[in-house]
Amino acid sequence: MKFLADMGISPITVAWLNQQGHDAKHISEERLHKLSDREIFDKAGRENSIVLTTDLDFGEIALSASDVKVSVIIFRQENRTPASINQYLEKVIDTAKAELEKGAIMIAQEGRIRIRHLSRE
Repeated sequence: MKFLADMGISPITVAWLNQQGHDAKHISEERLHKLSDREIFDKAGRENSIVLTTDLDFGEIALSASDVKVSVIIFRQENRTPASINQYLEKVIDTAKAELEKGAIMIAQEGRIRIRHLSRE
């Protein structure tokens, strides 16, 4: 799977994803940290990547985007250390790969993961 990490996600998580065999990039790697949320979302769409973020705005962008299908994983738990985010991310990848491939917004909160499917029909 391909991932694009926003500034709220640690490069440690990006490295972990790459070690797991995924294709992950952090926006800071390409010096794109000043892009707007919409520009990051559009970049993810062009690259067929899943957005990793702590920013709720990406969920609203995904819901309002009629032209692209980009999955977004939003981390909202209190403990947002790389180890905690990696743990939630591993669960999401293991249990919701099909939803991510079809288009979904996933919110990781304390003890649970909520999924909202993006319908594009």
